[in-house]
Amino acid sequence: MSIGLNPSVIQDIKPSNICLVVNSEESNSIHVFSISISFPQNHQQYLTERPYAVVLGIAQDGGYPHAGCERSCCRDAWKIDSLRKMVSCIAIIDPRSRLAWMFDATPDFAKQYHIITKKHKARLEGIFLNHAHIGHYSGLMQLGREVMGAKNVVVYAMPKMKKYLEKNGPWNQLVKLKNIKLSPIKDKEEVLLARDLIIEPFLVPHRDEFSETVGYNVIGPNESMLYIPDIDKWEKWEHDILFWIESNSYALLDGTFYYDDEVPNRNMSEIPHPLIIESMNYFSRLLKRDQRKIFFIHMNHTNPALFENSAASRSIIKNGHNTARLGMKFYF
Repeated sequence: MSIGLNPSVIQDIKPSNICLVVNSEESNSIHVFSISISFPQNHQQYLTERPYAVVLGIAQDGGYPHAGCERSCCRDAWKIDSLRKMVSCIAIIDPRSRLAWMFDATPDFAKQYHIITKKHKARLEGIFLNHAHIGHYSGLMQLGREVMGAKNVVVYAMPKMKKYLEKNGPWNQLVKLKNIKLSPIKDKEEVLLARDLIIEPFLVPHRDEFSETVGYNVIGPNESMLYIPDIDKWEKWEHDILFWIESNSYALLDGTFYYDDEVPNRNMSEIPHPLIIESMNYFSRLLKRDQRKIFFIHMNHTNPALFENSAASRSIIKNGHNTARLGMKFYF
């Protein structure tokens, strides 16, 4: 049996023969199929030349394990390094120019920068900021003279965020020493990275104590991505999230909490996010092909969907969606 795959939505799959085992509950039998996956001869070159997004982290601002958490959700991760998860971040890589743009400068900036420059062999050209919460901009300090001593790394920021960085230390020192170069962005005004690679920022409702909160639409030569790692609730947004999902090839969306009362001794209304179980119900009105575009990201340390083999992750897949994982690529 031969099947065709869209090269845009696969990650690091090579042509091969795969054994597929199907357990039939109705007939109480097991069927084994041999599937040959083949790509066009120019497939590798086709992907090599296309811009792509890569996932550099999937956890909420505090990462995983979480500072101060000694409960069962984090206990093993303090002992086993392989269980640790970096803070949510993606990068856009353009192999043609060997340039990269990060979306957020997280507390795990050092590791994420290393992945971009060494594994993906790209030079960091700029950073698009989401908002002024710890997981989204604090990594900028790594660019200062105490660490990298970077020169004029472009940082894209909305007006309130830009002013916050200019007027408050230690961030204004980065500006003064020209470690970073602030580039203003505005709601729904496109930023051209290459002739066929466009970023469209847009405002979303969130706890905006110090800055705006931004989502991004990444528009490539063939495919596009919706990136909203933080939002209060889908219903609070002035736009229809269902339409935006339908209009894009991929959607990396806020999956901070899986269910209500997930964080003990915290008033969840003070830290509003769309619960994954709420989102799955809300997104059920989408066509199946559009539901498959969704990848939940920015998961809290208490969120069982952090783990690929958890019941929560299996439920997400059963409902037609996905969870983002470190290293996933999305081709444009």
